[in-house]
Amino acid sequence: MSPDVLRLADIDLADLRALLGAQGLAVECLAPDADIPGSYWGDSEAGLVGDRLYVRPDTPLHSALHEACHWLCTDAGRRAGLHTDAGGDDIEECAVCYLQILLADRLPDVGRARLMRDMDAWGYSFRLGSAAAWFARDADDARDWLRNRGLQHT
Repeated sequence: MSPDVLRLADIDLADLRALLGAQGLAVECLAPDADIPGSYWGDSEAGLVGDRLYVRPDTPLHSALHEACHWLCTDAGRRAGLHTDAGGDDIEECAVCYLQILLADRLPDVGRARLMRDMDAWGYSFRLGSAAAWFARDADDARDWLRNRGLQHT
């Protein structure tokens, strides 16, 4: 059984589209039983192809934000060929996780606390044992990575 996490059916998709569309990333919501193009993990996980994020109503919100943040953290050259695997190194992956937590605060009725609980429930792994502990006490490298690229307030 899947963990109890926020799914796109639980939020107003227009809010996610507005948040990501302002950055140039389109969100395409597919039929509930459709295969998700560009999904790295398959099943209900979000997919990324070029400048388009693919989701279904059962896609976990954390997955949609995570893939969107991969797109936000790539440069134009990598975006041009983006399909399924955004690539990047370990510190970029940390920056992606940090940014998805920040963006959760910009979605009504979501917020960082809920998103971090969902990340823990889904099985994200952090050195300090939880997303909240990592975010509060061990994410300086991720924050610096985002700041150096002008993404801390995206």
